[in-house]
Amino acid sequence: MAVHLRIGSFGLLKKFAQSSFNRSQALVSQRLIHRPTALFTATDSEFSAAKDRLGTLKGDPGNDVKLQIYALFKQATVGKCNTPKPGAFDFVGKAKWTAWTDLGDMTQEQAKDKYVDLVNNLVAAEGGTDTDGMAASTDSGTQAYTGLLYTVVDGVATITLNRPKKKNAITVAMYTEWANALKAAGEDSNVVLAVITGAGDYYCSGNDLNNFMGIDPSNMREESEKSSHLLEGFVNAFVDFPKPLIIAVNGPAVGISVTTLGLADVVYASDRATFHTPFASLGQSPEGCSSYTFPKIMGTAKANEFLLFGKKLTAAEACERGLITEVISDPQFRSEVERRAKEYAKLPKNALRLAKNLIRDAEREHLHKVNRAECDLLVDRWTSEECMQAIMGFFSKAKL
Repeated sequence: MAVHLRIGSFGLLKKFAQSSFNRSQALVSQRLIHRPTALFTATDSEFSAAKDRLGTLKGDPGNDVKLQIYALFKQATVGKCNTPKPGAFDFVGKAKWTAWTDLGDMTQEQAKDKYVDLVNNLVAAEGGTDTDGMAASTDSGTQAYTGLLYTVVDGVATITLNRPKKKNAITVAMYTEWANALKAAGEDSNVVLAVITGAGDYYCSGNDLNNFMGIDPSNMREESEKSSHLLEGFVNAFVDFPKPLIIAVNGPAVGISVTTLGLADVVYASDRATFHTPFASLGQSPEGCSSYTFPKIMGTAKANEFLLFGKKLTAAEACERGLITEVISDPQFRSEVERRAKEYAKLPKNALRLAKNLIRDAEREHLHKVNRAECDLLVDRWTSEECMQAIMGFFSKAKL
C-alpha cells in the first residue's frame, strides 16, 4: 500500500486508531469495515470506475486485501451474505464467505464507498495512470484527474477539489494530484496565476479517513517517517509555486487545507466558511509551515489560540486576524472570485511572476526548514502514546 499521510485534522488519527485496535482485537481492515456509518457514499459512476481501475493493478496486493475487495464488492452488489457456508476443505471458498459474512449489516452504499476508496488507494500506491495526477491534456485545456479538476482558461489555472459528496476529503491519490497540478500550472507558459477552491459546500474537510487500510502497527515508526516525507513534498509544492496563488475558500476548511493558507498570496473566503486546526486535542502538532506563517500573520497570541487551543474561526474572525484577504457574500462568491482572477490574469505575467518570487525568495529557505522541522516533530507525535490515547479518546466520544 501507499505511504499514508496524516494531513489535516484527522489523517494520522485513523492510522493510530487502527493500530491500537490491531494490538487489542483484530486486523486493521476489520476495524475499518466496522467503523461508524459514512455520511456520504460513492456514486454508481465512481463505483464502476473503481472496478475498471482495479484491472490496472500491476502487482498482487496480497490475500487479505483481495478478500476485502471481494467482500466489499459482493456487499455492494448483492447485500448481506446470502450463501451457505462452504465445506471445511474448501479453504478459498470459506475465506471468501467469512470475509463477506464479517461485513454483517453494512449497507450496500457503505460497501460501495469503501470499495471505491480501497481501489483508489491501491492504484495510487502503484502510481497508476488513473491516479498519478498527470493524465494527458484535452483540447479544452482540462487535465484528467480522479479527485480534482484542473482547468486553464484565459491564463487562470483552476484547481478544484472535486469530491463534494465527501466534503472534499483528501485521498492519498489527491495529495499527489494536488501537488502535480501546482507543478503543471507553474510550468505552463499559458498560466499567469492559479486558483484553488472546492466543489460543493465545503472547501475541504481534511484527510479521508478511509486512506489507512493495511497498516502494519509493528512498522509505525517507518510508516510515520515515510508519511512525513510525503507531507513535506506536498507542502513544498505550495512553498515553491512560482506564480501568484489565490485560494478561494468556498466553505468550511479543516487541517491541512487551513494551514496551507499561509502559503497563498491572496485568500478569499465565503461568509459561510469556517477554519479549524484541532491539533492539540489529537495529541499532534501544526503542519503546513503554520507554526511560522500563522504567528507572522496573526500575531503570536492569536495564532496560539488558533493552533494550540483549536479555536474554530468564522470567516469574519479569520479576516480580522489577517489569515483571509477578504470575505465575500456566499451567493456572489464564485462569480466574484472568477471575475477578479480573470482581471488579474490580464496583468503582465512576467512582472507578476518576478514580483512573486522576489517576495517568496526572502523566506523560501526558512519555509523549507520550518516544513522539515514540523514533519520531524509529527513523526515523534504520531508514534507517541499520548497521541494514541488522544485519538482513541476522540473515537470514543464520536461513538456517543
